[in-house]
Order: sequence, then C-alpha cells, then structure tokens
Amino acid sequence: MAQRILSTVILWLVIFGTLWFFRTSGALVLVAAISVLTLREFYQLMAAAGWAPFAGLGMFFGGLITLAPYVEARIGAPTHPLLALAAVVFAIRVIAQRPPEKRVEALASTLFGLVYVALLLQYLVRILTPLPADTIGADGRLLLCLWVIAVAKFCDVGALLTGLAIGKHKMSPTISPKKTWEGAVGGVLTSIGIGVLVAWLARGELAGHLSPLHAALIAGPIAVIAIISDLIESVIKRRAALKDSGHVIPGIGGMFDLSDSLLLTAPVAYFLFRLP
Repeated sequence: MAQRILSTVILWLVIFGTLWFFRTSGALVLVAAISVLTLREFYQLMAAAGWAPFAGLGMFFGGLITLAPYVEARIGAPTHPLLALAAVVFAIRVIAQRPPEKRVEALASTLFGLVYVALLLQYLVRILTPLPADTIGADGRLLLCLWVIAVAKFCDVGALLTGLAIGKHKMSPTISPKKTWEGAVGGVLTSIGIGVLVAWLARGELAGHLSPLHAALIAGPIAVIAIISDLIESVIKRRAALKDSGHVIPGIGGMFDLSDSLLLTAPVAYFLFRLP
C-alpha cells in the first residue's frame, strides 16, 4: 500500500509539473504517451491470450489516431480516414503474416485496441485542443482535462479506501473479487467531492463552463463509468490469465492499470461538457 501511495503521489507531481510548465503541449505529449504505452500492454495481453496482434504498427497508428484532433485543428488536414486506413493495412498483413488459425483473432485484437484505447483517449485530446471559435481559453480546456483525470482516478482511490474500511458485499466476484458495493459508493462520493473542489478552485477559468454544481451533477455518472471501465480491463486481463498488465509503475502495475478508468470516461466527459 505504501508503494502504491508513493507512486500515486509521484505520478500526480509529474502531471502537475508537466501541465504547469508546458501547458497544452505537455498535456498532449502525456496523453499520447499514455495511449501508446497502454496499447503496448493491451497488445501484450492479447498476445498472452494467443491472439497475435500487430503490436508495433498498431502502436504507431494508435499514436496518430489519439493526436488526430489536434493535428487536424492545426493544419486543417482531415484525419478521420486513419482508422479505415489501419483496417486496410492490417487486413492485408494478416493474410500474409499470420497462420490461418490466428487471422481473425489477430485482426480483431489489433483493431479493437485502436478503438478501445487510441480512439477513446482521443477524446482527452479533443478536450485539450483549442479551436478558433472557442468560448473557453486554452488553460480552461487544460483544467477540464485535469478535472476528468482527477474525477476518474480519485474514484479508484475512494473505492479502495472505502472497500478496505467497510467493504463487505462483493460487486463482481467473477471479474474483480476485491471490489465491493460499499467501495463503489465511496469511490463515487469521492469523485463528486473532488469534482466540486477542482471546479471551485478553477472557477476563474471555468466560469460558465463548469460550475461546482454542474461538476457535482456530472462527476457521479463519470465515476460510475470509471468503475465500469476498470472492470473491462479486469475482463481483458482475465482472458489473458494475467494479474497485472505490466510492472512499470511500482505498487500499481502497468500503464493499462493506470489508464483503464480514463478510457470510457474521456468520451463521456467530452459529450457532457458539450464542447465543439
């Protein structure tokens, strides 16, 4: 537990430091790095399950897909064909480079990784990317992205601590035996509190976009989605018969173990914010 707490504190210091000194550019680099490293571990899980995905090129396409909204806003070139192009490329490769008994699994796992990781994390980039007709500044968008990360990740913290303290009723014993309904409630309440606090502290930049009341109303649903997103990662790890997606973060596991709750919450938050 001590190692997990230390890793969490260090990670938040890295996030705050990057955002403080490098602003939007730093945030975009962080999101892209998280996307590529999460994809790497996702493909490792698929390989462990015997599905033989195309990891290297998949990570390359994943990075491009995640950063696509920012690239499109800066240079005006359409990026929506990227996923279709990836499907064509991998369909060609799977015929030549995978045995018949693994072709469907290789193609499916490679493309699912691009959708589930790269395309969903793209919505953090959509939140971050300033647009010409914006009614919110670049720093405001940066704070909205930080708000999403804080609400999603502190749900994990609240659920863990509440579950350890009073957790009795298993929420999903066949998927994640340690998760309890009491922990889930504690996680949601923690997310609401953090969401309100961050919105209040950033009220100067977020006025008219995310009031403390608005933050309270949407933090709850986002926290519920974060719990589901975490369970989906557990489903994937169980299919691969692995406990952790990796070991790059002491006390936490791999990058996928860190980013799991962000995958489904990023698009939900984007649509709840009603950003252009």
